[in-house]
Amino acid sequence: MKEEIARVLTLVQEGKIDADKGSELIQVLKEKEEAGSKLLEKPTKYVDKTLKIRVVSVENDNVTVNLPIKLIKVVLMAGHSIASSIPQSEKYVKDLDINLIIEAIENELDGQIVDVKSANGDTVSVIIE
Repeated sequence: MKEEIARVLTLVQEGKIDADKGSELIQVLKEKEEAGSKLLEKPTKYVDKTLKIRVVSVENDNVTVNLPIKLIKVVLMAGHSIASSIPQSEKYVKDLDINLIIEAIENELDGQIVDVKSANGDTVSVIIE
């Protein structure tokens, strides 16, 4: 970019363009460089995101789980199986479709993917951020 600015300044010195036009060109060059550097910034990889599971019960049996996407499939399958066999948590996971969550992960879905509210006020949220 320094060479391009130097060319613009040379054009101004030679009188081929006026100072205002030169200033406009330099500003455009700077904006172009800033836009290019933003494109080069490393975007967040999907596998570096986190799956957040929140269970809030009326009886204060709350659960908060944060899992890296890299571990999700294994943990979801195992966790759902375990939770289904525990009488106290069975009621919270019986209607949770684990296959839907895995499909969402495989398709790189982002944001809230599950939002369940029971009649008695219990909530389950699954979010990928």
